[in-house]
Formats: sequence, structure tokens, C-alpha cells
Amino acid sequence: MTQDITYTTKTKQLIDNLKSVCANFGLGNDGNEFKIISQVFLYKFLNDKFNYEVKKEQQKLGKDIDSDLLMDLLDENVPRLRQDQLISHLHNIQNDGDFAKTFDDTLLDISKQNAGIFSIKSYLGAKDKLFDELSQFISDASQRDAFCKALINKLFEFSFQFEDYFSEKYDFFKDIFEYLIKDYNSDSGGKYAEYYTPNAVSRIIANILVPEPVKQAKCYDPSVGSGSLLMSLAHKIGEDKCTIYSEDISQKSSTMLRLNLILNDLTHSIPNIIKTNTISQPYYLEKQKFDYIVSNPPFKLDFSDFRDDLEKDSFKKRFFAGIPNIPKTKKESMAIYLLFIQHIMYSLNDSGKAAIVVPTGFITTQSGIEKKIRERLIDKGWLRGVVSMPSNIFASTGTNVSVLFIDKKADSQHIVLMDASKLGETIKEGKNQRTVLTREEEARIIETFNNKEAVEDLSVIVTKEQIKEKNYSFSAGQYFEVKIEYIDISADEFQEKMQGFEKRLNVLFNEGKLLDDEIQKQLTKLRYEIG
Repeated sequence: MTQDITYTTKTKQLIDNLKSVCANFGLGNDGNEFKIISQVFLYKFLNDKFNYEVKKEQQKLGKDIDSDLLMDLLDENVPRLRQDQLISHLHNIQNDGDFAKTFDDTLLDISKQNAGIFSIKSYLGAKDKLFDELSQFISDASQRDAFCKALINKLFEFSFQFEDYFSEKYDFFKDIFEYLIKDYNSDSGGKYAEYYTPNAVSRIIANILVPEPVKQAKCYDPSVGSGSLLMSLAHKIGEDKCTIYSEDISQKSSTMLRLNLILNDLTHSIPNIIKTNTISQPYYLEKQKFDYIVSNPPFKLDFSDFRDDLEKDSFKKRFFAGIPNIPKTKKESMAIYLLFIQHIMYSLNDSGKAAIVVPTGFITTQSGIEKKIRERLIDKGWLRGVVSMPSNIFASTGTNVSVLFIDKKADSQHIVLMDASKLGETIKEGKNQRTVLTREEEARIIETFNNKEAVEDLSVIVTKEQIKEKNYSFSAGQYFEVKIEYIDISADEFQEKMQGFEKRLNVLFNEGKLLDDEIQKQLTKLRYEIG
């Protein structure tokens, strides 16, 4: 345990040292800083992963094994590197001329050699690069060699090897990933908070979606961000038992997800990361159906440029409840999340399960697309339940949110509606306030939901018929029993209270009569005048 803490601390120091290099060369808080930090860290990780796998094969077959044969024997998801591409080699030749070009060329060569494993595809099939020419982010060409030397020295000086942890559970790298992107994509907000779902919400979703062991599963997120929902789901199922699929329009989020998959032993799923507009150009729509879908979609977004394209016949079945109209003003308030819900329902296989983060207003709106979606979920028997979360649990939105749980095989006589809005404690982070759930509260939500328990002021168990009677409301509060408190009092106490009520009423009646008299008096003074 102590070794784990030491190792984590050292690794975080390495990340901080790389950030320090960026700051020293004028790139602190620069738009390209994240690319540099994440790609240099990834280069270190791939070095150690390659060395680890090579040593394993050499232990089995001997150190004298032919290098070409060795490469052929490595698992297909292991990066392929040459000796001249290792950190130790670059460190040894750093004083050679034009080192920045050597550094960039090395990373680009690694990228080309491993394109089949690590590249992200676009909707049309084009592949991106694993690494950029990092020295080019330094505008002063005379400083590029020094910048690349500083980076390689920080990597070489880091005495620990990640390979010590490759045989362990990948929770270590999950923590490291979150530290790596903490200034760009965090619980508390920041530049890329829109790509992030809080850890507590991710854990709750994973543990409710997967209450029992799963043999194999295809897991999908159509608005993936950095992948926190998918990572929690994969950890719950088991990295070796699931295949990850994703779509997102953002190149930055796709890059974050790739890094997350590599660090979490899910490299085999990188070819399934698709950069595309999921709503207008869905890559998987007719290619694949999924066992599990998780999503924290954007709630509002201007999609007026392609709104009319969604009316075509090929999308009619997918968008069964309709497509939001373009408002005359505030186009940015278009409810795009309603399209994601319908897309997810369409993308589930016959026994599929899904969890979707939605604005809490969705669960009670009495008309429009929202109502039609809720009706379909109930009429089909697909609603497993809803958990309404505390306010301010997300840094990136002040909107109250709920999690919608869909299950094609749901028990329609025991639907769980939960109001967890009173849980959590408020903490202040900078200028923002955020609600944080304790681990005990997380466990309480998960256990109550999975056990289908009715708990006073927290949860109710209802049937689909009861939900229809309540006009398809998914709000737990509308099903809680109204409590009337009875207090036992004596006959004398009752008489005393009644006398008090009578006395008060007499006072009010007298005051009313005086007011009536005054109004009559004022009315007699009114005269009709011709102006």
C-alpha cells in the first residue's frame, strides 16, 4: 500500500514536471499545453508497455530470440517500437544537432507504425495521428531543441517504471488519468468540464446497470466526452469482458478517450472510437446494436444548421417522438438531448440496458417530445427507474439532473423512482458551489435501487399503471404518501383551543364589518362630474 502511494505521488510529480517545462517555455495555460502533456506522458507509457511485453516474451523464449520474430509474437494491442525510438536512446543522443526534429520524427514514426491500433477514425474513415510535432508549438525556432531536451530529460529522470503495474488491476492508471487532465477536465469545472461526468454519478450508474457478473458485453456512449461513464462501466464489467464503442463530434474528447482507453487496458477498443456528429451522421446506427449504453449528452445546443436533414425518411423510426423546432431567438437553447434519448432507445439490442443523464424537468413535462418519449418507455415496458440527483452535482451546469434507467427487460410492476436531491454536502470550489455525495450515500442509492426498496422520503416502487394514472410522471415526489400528523389532546385542551379559534374569528368578523362600513361611507361621497 505504501509503495502504491509513493508510486502515485512520483507519477504525479512527473506530470507536474512536464507542466513546469511547458511553463518555462511560455506554454503554461496555452491552448496546446494539454496536447504536449498528454502526448509526452503517453510516449512514456508506451515505452514501458513495450518493454514489459518484450521482457515477458524473452522470459518464455530466451533473450536471444530474433527481434522480428519477437515483434510477431507480441499481442496485437501492444505498441511496436524500435530500439532507436525508446526514451533511453533519445536521451543518449540529445546533444546531436537538430534534436527537435529527431524528437518529432520519432513520435511521428511511432504513430505511423501503430496507426492500426491507436488511430481514431472519422465518420468517413480517415484516421488521425497519435502524436503531433510537439516542437512546433514553440514559436521561437531557436528554443525548440532545448524544449525537446527538457521533455526527454524529465522522462528519463523518472526512475519508476509503469511496467511494475501492468500485471495489477488498472485502478492506479484511472487515478493517474484523472490527475493528468485535472486542469483541463475536472469535477470542479475548468476549461473542458463539458467532457466530464462526476465520479460519483459514474459509479452509481455502473453499479445500477450491472448488479450481477456479465460474461461479454458491447458498451456504447454516443456523446462520450473523456469517457468517464464508459470507464466506470468497463471496470464494473471487467476490461477483458467488454468492448467499448463511442461517437463524439469533438476531436479533443476523442483524444482524451483514447488516452483513457490506453491507460485502462482497453486498447483493443480504440478502433471503435468514431469522431462524428452522432445525431446527423451516426456511424453505428445500422451497423451495431448494444448491450449497454451510457450517456451524459449535451442538454442544449444550436443544431439549426442540420435540423432539417433529420426529417429524412431514414431517420423517421429513430426520432419517433419528433425533432425540436428552431426557435426564432436563442437557438442555442434547442433541446438536443431529446434526440440523444431517442437515438439511444433505437440503438439498444433486444435485451439492452441504458442510463442517460437528463435535465430533471424532462421527467414531468406534460406535453411535447418529452411526454411522447416517456409514454413510449412506459407503454413498451422499458423503464427500470429514475434517480433525481442533488442540485449542483455537475460543475458544468446549474440544471438539476436525473438519471433515466432503461431496460428492454424491465420489471414493469416494480419501477423505482428515487429522489436523492436532499443527499450530499455542499462544498465550495473557487467561486462555485458543488454538491458531493459521500461513499455511504452512493452505496445507499445503489442498494435501494437494486433491491427495489421503498424508503421514506427517498424512493417509491410503482407500477406502469400507476405511472399512466399520474399522466406519465417519473417524479418520485408525486408518488410519496401525504402524511397527516395526529396529536392526542384532552377534552379540556380541545375546548380551550376551540374557544381560542372562536375568539379570533369574532375579532376578524368585527374588523371585516368596520371595513364594510368604511367602504359604504366612501361610496356615498363619489359624484359624477362632466370634465
